[in-house]
Amino acid sequence: MSAVIIVIFVIGYLAIAFEHQIKINKTASAMLTGVLCWTVYILWSPNKEPVVEELSLHLGSIAEILFFLLGAMTIVELIDAHQGFRLVTDRINTTDSRVLLWILSLITFFLSALLDNLTTAIVMVSLLRKLVKDTEQRKFYAGMVIIAANAGGAWSPIGDVTTTMLWIGGQISATAIMKSLLIPSLLSLIVPLIYLSFKMKGKLLDTEHALPLSGHFQASTGSAHVAVGYENITGGNVMLGFGLGALLFVPIFKTITHLPPYMGMLLGLSVVWLVSEIIHSDKDEEDRKPFTVAHALGKIDTSSILFFLGILIAIGSLEATHLLHNLATFMDQTIGNLDSIVVAIGLASAVIDNVPLVAAAMGMYDMSAFPTDSKLWIFLAYCAGTGGSILIIGSAAGVAVMGMEKIDFGWYLKRISLIALLGYFAGVFTYLLIYSLLS
Repeated sequence: MSAVIIVIFVIGYLAIAFEHQIKINKTASAMLTGVLCWTVYILWSPNKEPVVEELSLHLGSIAEILFFLLGAMTIVELIDAHQGFRLVTDRINTTDSRVLLWILSLITFFLSALLDNLTTAIVMVSLLRKLVKDTEQRKFYAGMVIIAANAGGAWSPIGDVTTTMLWIGGQISATAIMKSLLIPSLLSLIVPLIYLSFKMKGKLLDTEHALPLSGHFQASTGSAHVAVGYENITGGNVMLGFGLGALLFVPIFKTITHLPPYMGMLLGLSVVWLVSEIIHSDKDEEDRKPFTVAHALGKIDTSSILFFLGILIAIGSLEATHLLHNLATFMDQTIGNLDSIVVAIGLASAVIDNVPLVAAAMGMYDMSAFPTDSKLWIFLAYCAGTGGSILIIGSAAGVAVMGMEKIDFGWYLKRISLIALLGYFAGVFTYLLIYSLLS
């Protein structure tokens, strides 16, 4: 049974990776893979009831992520409908591609620590669409948004699902992770930034159409028009304030109530929805339509959400059949060295979602041997958080950006994966060096 599930997962993974070559939508491949994995699992199981219960448990945790994603994307679309992002885009008036790259990446890095990497990636890609008109050029910026969002989430207890898991589980404290991982995480972003800065040349491109790029950005003779075609829409700044406030309130709501993050996101969406209704209460039904949640939901790429669903269902089958736990145990027996194991877990999180990998690691190592803020847990938070940037499907932020910007697996692998890998190991060596100097 395990061998069949692994074969199905690998074939499905390859179908997703080579979506454009085989001309099959990655969402269809992901959903088919997930369903087939669970089908094989239940057909091979003598007792069907526990398998159904396991699937329900996994679907519950997956639904939390999907509702979180749906709420965040809807809030961002509502802000965008009111042109609330003008407050930011109008102040970023540089047309130098390298300056813009640094500004956006650093904003993403620190915003991700305050919000989380998934929400931040959604917000920043929405901003990118206002700032960078050329679709091919924008892909490079979107790639850096993924790296910056994951790096920023790794040093904050609320910046990534895995750091939140470790924080709630008592393996790390907020103060320790922020002090220990700020510099390594920042370096995992700075190294790719420096590398890409040498590749980028000239100004932002004006065209909406992709231009051929041979390893670097080509110079444009024209200047970029950052804010064009805007109309004066009521409540843009109000919606931006309430929208970002709702996103920032999610971790606060979770801390106060101990309810899952998606509940805080749905609360934020309901408040933003009410504000939008009040702002446009004097308009007739037709004029209000572009500013409604129904219209915002229509603009969301639902195929990317279904893709996320398929991927998480497939990974859930690997966890339910104990394949991920067996993998972690195998690494413990064969590799032995804890630092190497954690680095390997980080690399594996580029292929497999980091949540079940970290969950398996939390189950493998007892807190009596590795108490709160041990090197193992801090290092695991960094590696699992930033390792997902190496491949575009390795993190929630990457999957979201993949759907929003239609970036295919092969493009990211050729142009972004190497620099993400360099940044990952830069942070690894930095953390180990700092730890050895302080211990």
